[in-house]
Amino acid sequence: MEKELMNLRDEYLHTPIPKELKDVVQAALNEKPTKKPRLGRNILVSAAAALLIMTASVNVSPAAAKAMSEIPYLEKVIKVITFVEWKEEANNSSAVIRTPAISGLENEQLEKSLNDKYLSESKQLYKEFTDSMSKLKEGEKGDLSVESGYSILTDNETILSVQRYTEKISASSSTESQFDTVDKKNEVLLTLNSLFKDDRYLQVISNNIKEQMKQQMAADPNKIYWVKNDDVSAFKGIDEKQSFYINKDGKLVIAFDSFEVSPGYMGEVEFIIPTKVISGLLVGDQYIH
Repeated sequence: MEKELMNLRDEYLHTPIPKELKDVVQAALNEKPTKKPRLGRNILVSAAAALLIMTASVNVSPAAAKAMSEIPYLEKVIKVITFVEWKEEANNSSAVIRTPAISGLENEQLEKSLNDKYLSESKQLYKEFTDSMSKLKEGEKGDLSVESGYSILTDNETILSVQRYTEKISASSSTESQFDTVDKKNEVLLTLNSLFKDDRYLQVISNNIKEQMKQQMAADPNKIYWVKNDDVSAFKGIDEKQSFYINKDGKLVIAFDSFEVSPGYMGEVEFIIPTKVISGLLVGDQYIH
């Protein structure tokens, strides 16, 4: 069965790319399976053909992956796939925007909300790029590079942590990232608040980050953090909306975009919070240990 499905996947990945990409993408997001397909090659072929989205760099659509996960005797797999990719080159400028999608969740509302968000972010980024190109005068060079993609930071039996990043290079460069961490067993999106008993963690984590900043600067003169009180943009502390993820070792990682707590040449910076520092504040040890 597994070999047959892989053959079907390869077969449809080589189908000619449809021109009506926008309509196909939107249709896939709105599509919901009506019933579980039965075993049989004809049924599998029809499901794969109907639900697979073809672009220059698409794997399997969320709808197709979900349909296949409902086939009897196939283990449910929650995964991140490349949903669609936009590429544009104009006026000495370029954009490569890869959009992820999560597939295999039984919580359809969560899956759709995340995938809608990812697609909306990509569309907005693409619009910003094309708008900037349209403002150029005839013969003027844009000298802008935009690259957006994603990374799977953690994928185990308990959680799935996904990073979406965007790097823009013009006169200077900047990088921004967003993170989502999903509890795969309960199929809920984890927030920073949900990991702790109360808000005491905000000050505890902030103090630990400041200490790490000072230690890193003392050990390496090339590292600079805005942590001194006389710094104009001195780091005051995190809040409940702070970017975070849980790494493969089960440690809490606090992440900052470039220019957020340090000069741009430092790029994005992250701090692993020692579990012993926050263990008494956690609601449990199923995620962080």
